Amino acid sequence: MQLDKPLTAAEIATLIGAEAKGNAGRLVTGLNEINRVGEGDLVYVDHPKWYDKALNSAATTVLIDKEVAPPEGKAIIISSDPCRDYNLLMRRFMPRAGWSTQHTVIGEGSLVHPSAVIGPHVRIGKDCIIHPNVVIYERALIGDRVTIHANAVIGADPFYYKKRPSGYDKMEPGGSVVIDDDVEIGALSTVDRGVSADTRIGRGTKMDNHVQIGHDTIVGANCLFAAHVAVAGACVIEDGVTLWGQVGIPSKLRVGQGAVILGQSGIISSVEGGKTYLGSPAREAKQKLREIALSARLSEIVKKLEL
Repeated sequence: MQLDKPLTAAEIATLIGAEAKGNAGRLVTGLNEINRVGEGDLVYVDHPKWYDKALNSAATTVLIDKEVAPPEGKAIIISSDPCRDYNLLMRRFMPRAGWSTQHTVIGEGSLVHPSAVIGPHVRIGKDCIIHPNVVIYERALIGDRVTIHANAVIGADPFYYKKRPSGYDKMEPGGSVVIDDDVEIGALSTVDRGVSADTRIGRGTKMDNHVQIGHDTIVGANCLFAAHVAVAGACVIEDGVTLWGQVGIPSKLRVGQGAVILGQSGIISSVEGGKTYLGSPAREAKQKLREIALSARLSEIVKKLEL
């Protein structure tokens, strides 16, 4: 999420009652969690497993719960609870906009059913069709010639929580959804907004009914997703990927360009493009089919060995 007006790390620290060290005059231009940080961003970290990743990331300000030497040119802000303070900053800079139609723009030739609910700061391009009972949350950007079928939900909150002894603290969302031109989204499908950046659906991609796209995921151009596909958060699905029915993609994985994952398959690590995969855990389809054929003969093989 980009700030409307950049602030120094020292000014950010003052807002949460903390102190900035290192390059405290460094400008903070955005807030982003670790999956999508860039130059000028503030990132938070509160677990030793991720200290090095956060400190060595592209972020130039790190909100952290440990006294460490600030990396060269960067600022650190020491906090007793970085997640709490990150949420405080997110609520300050990206407050909920409610459900007014303020600053909503609908392009020429677009048809929006009266029962659809369109939030504030939403932009819908030209010649789109928004079917009955579609819900589009605040700040979503919809390109030209996009079709969204009945009861689809675009921009619901990310499934992203901080686990505590008392339960789960919700991460305040600061991202949105961007849908490029010529996309079709099936009935009862959902595309969640990003935690701090945007979830994106690339140009020409077609999604069947009951498809779930998780927060911060980037789907490339001209992909094809059949019914009941579920893609978790922070994934990258490159151009031209086909996911057949009931395929599952766990978080933070990459599916290479032109890959095909056959029905009911589930990958457990990133996969190369240009290949076809089958099974759970998925393998290249030809290898998996050989394994299936061999497993069907196991009883016969065991009998022969016993003789």
